Amino acid sequence: MLTSLTQIFKPAPPIERLPEGQIDSAYKRYRAQMLTTIFVGYAGYYLVRSNINIAKPYLISELGLTKGDVGLLASALTIAYGLSKFLMGNVSDRSNPRYFLATGLILAGLVNLFFGYLPSLFLMVVFWSLNGWFQGMGWPPCGRTMVHWFSDRERGTKMAIWNLAHNVGGMLAFNIASYSLLCFSSWKSAFFVPAIFAIATGFLVLIFLRDTPQSVGLPPIEEFKNDYPATAVDDRERELSSKEIFFSYVLNNKFLWIFAFANVMVYIVRYGVVNWAPTYLTEVKGYSITDSAWQSTLYEFAGIPGMLFSGWASDKIFHGRRSPIMVISMALVVAAVFLYWFNPKGNYLVDSVALIAIGFLIYGPVMLIGVAALDLVPKKAVGTAAGLTGLFGYFGATLAELGIGLIVHHYGWDMGFTFIVVAAALAILLLSLTWNVHDRRQADHV
Repeated sequence: MLTSLTQIFKPAPPIERLPEGQIDSAYKRYRAQMLTTIFVGYAGYYLVRSNINIAKPYLISELGLTKGDVGLLASALTIAYGLSKFLMGNVSDRSNPRYFLATGLILAGLVNLFFGYLPSLFLMVVFWSLNGWFQGMGWPPCGRTMVHWFSDRERGTKMAIWNLAHNVGGMLAFNIASYSLLCFSSWKSAFFVPAIFAIATGFLVLIFLRDTPQSVGLPPIEEFKNDYPATAVDDRERELSSKEIFFSYVLNNKFLWIFAFANVMVYIVRYGVVNWAPTYLTEVKGYSITDSAWQSTLYEFAGIPGMLFSGWASDKIFHGRRSPIMVISMALVVAAVFLYWFNPKGNYLVDSVALIAIGFLIYGPVMLIGVAALDLVPKKAVGTAAGLTGLFGYFGATLAELGIGLIVHHYGWDMGFTFIVVAAALAILLLSLTWNVHDRRQADHV
């Protein structure tokens, strides 16, 4: 099946190289076009997955679902998402991202169009699982695009810019969904309105995205930037087989496994806070749905400078090492979670400051674990490598959704927050084991 999918999405062939005098200007134009397209395309995926967080209180109040039920529903997406990100990531490594990215987004939008009209929790779980599978087609082609169009020395900074799509998409998802509810007075609108935006975005990806630089007559990025990172492959441009990717570069990489387990913990914190924020803030702190939506938006917005700083610091201060800034960030996250947790009801400003701090700090590690995965393998294997860390990350997201839902249902919010703090501490421990991985100072001296 994976082989047949690869044929459908097969990479674009190289064409005759442009004249030397046109290469610099063409490269600059295409790089801006590629970055913008995968930014908008990946933000589009968030419109049709984070929207359920705004709908949760309505699914509970109007459909009679329990917190455990909505946790199960959301965890169905994260389980399917994680598996898809790993398996479809391997397909993406051997595919044209132009068609791969667009197809997943359009199909995710179609699932959302039908979701509000499903008659049972069982069918909701089935359809939201399908959404998760299609969502898994988003990150890998973006990763493939990044490593083919941007060089190793600039990867942390450029990936940070692209990763802002997480925050922009999350902010748009919360606001589009919440204001759709106000305009149409139906929880179903939180699904079908974002779906229309997502499908339209998918067609924009088809129009503007391209595969490799060679497919538009440009030299490889390593040649253009004179940046040749050490890899374990003789020919950087040769498309690798599925077996080579899995067994030569991914599954036998011990540091990749450490980052994968750390990602479980980071995602518990990330999703444990943001996905339950609307419910926690309305139920415990007494805020309206629009107030809680805006506070969740602040969380996402704060991640923008946080990711930019983390990516820049990993490139410029820590010379390509991603873990030092991640360890520092996670230690500070613990303090911010305690502030959010113990702040008494009614202190809107303190809740907002706490969420801003968590958002600023958590998105650096979220982004940099993916960058670290790209650092560890040849560029023709990045989808699978990032898919492995993503698979474990979304196992963490499942624990955040289903686990926190059940913990809060049976033991209360204090135990839910304890679970989040323990996860952050374990992330710090694991990431400390990778402190000096991918130190560019060593490569530059070879």
